[in-house]
Amino acid sequence: MPGQGWFREFNALKHVDLKISRGETVGIVGRNGSGKSTLLQIICGTLSPSRGDVSVRGRVAALLELGAGFNPEFTGRENVFLNGTVLGLTRAEVESKFDEILAFADIGEFIDQPVKTYSSGMYVRLAFSVAIHVMPDILIVDEALSVGDEAFQRKCFARIDAIRDAGATVLFVSHSASTVVELCDRAILLDKGEVISVGPPKRVITQYQKLLYAPAERAAEVRQAIVASEGAAPTIPESQDGSGAGHVAVPVPENRPDSYWEEGLRSESAVAYAARGATIRDPHMQMLDGRRVNMLVPGEQYVYGYSVDFESAAVAARFGMMIRTVTGVEVAGAASSTPQDAVATVDGGSCVHVRFRFRCLLAPGTYFANAGVLGMVEQEESYLARIIDAFMFKVMPDAGRLATGFVDLDVVPQIRVESDEGVSS
Repeated sequence: MPGQGWFREFNALKHVDLKISRGETVGIVGRNGSGKSTLLQIICGTLSPSRGDVSVRGRVAALLELGAGFNPEFTGRENVFLNGTVLGLTRAEVESKFDEILAFADIGEFIDQPVKTYSSGMYVRLAFSVAIHVMPDILIVDEALSVGDEAFQRKCFARIDAIRDAGATVLFVSHSASTVVELCDRAILLDKGEVISVGPPKRVITQYQKLLYAPAERAAEVRQAIVASEGAAPTIPESQDGSGAGHVAVPVPENRPDSYWEEGLRSESAVAYAARGATIRDPHMQMLDGRRVNMLVPGEQYVYGYSVDFESAAVAARFGMMIRTVTGVEVAGAASSTPQDAVATVDGGSCVHVRFRFRCLLAPGTYFANAGVLGMVEQEESYLARIIDAFMFKVMPDAGRLATGFVDLDVVPQIRVESDEGVSS
């Protein structure tokens, strides 16, 4: 009909009023269609708000939709220069950083192939590498890192940590609740284009999950409760008494997998501290019989080891390990001794073989092990050598696992059911 429009106005964002400070790491969560990506694009300047103002101070590097900013007909090399220029670098600056960009992306000879031939993983490797080598004041990431494999994700999170530690602001969208809780100073919950909660990541994530999993008929009620409780402390449910119940036996699955070595599973995020008279080499994981592995079975015993070559004498030497997740959370670790029981002296030219025996109580997933050597330097204990993310390994799934979280605490569940017919366990 004449005069009838074939569209309707839709406000992707409404009444959004936010201030994000320099140096903050902020996660944005919300259901699909809540306005998360639109908000990031407005901050980046790729979209303009129909009303209101946005003030951004500093150089922005953004990794939004996969391949955004890349010309599919250009080669990876040409796109590095194109994208670097768009992000504010001169050609000379891109040239000076090109080898670093290429090394981080690790796509080899494909750098001279058209990016339209790239896999999604190669796209994100190159795009992220360009973005982080711009040395941004503000880094914005929209879920793109979920495309890469675990080794590349770990390398990206390590670089994000370095950018954040240098004083930059990090703003990203993620559907991973654990990532937001682990990395962020604050979280923002968007729903239907509105900010309905801002605060500590754990509280905001809890609210997000309540909204996400609410039945359709109760979603509006849950949303209103979140808005009404904004700023209030979360309610902690009272614990229930499970005493007096019988033990629940957890059967060991038959045909458990064996530990093994998987080729190609290697850390891409290893960072070595400057050596101070000692060098760490050959970090590895092995079975008790000495067979080297990087695919671990839950519940089995392993040895994490490395060797240390001392170029000069060391005083009060201690050795350590730390296991971290893909996002960098320190899960568990150990030292070889207390400071009082350290090795009094190690002569120059000596080699020390370090071994940490442990039972694998980690949840299935991907992990990274550190290696470190401490000693007295000018009356203070300092690292003589250290490698972050020295060794990458995986823990295989366990069909009989009842534990939740990163570590199996060997909890024995107890259930007590009372009914009119009596008590059963």
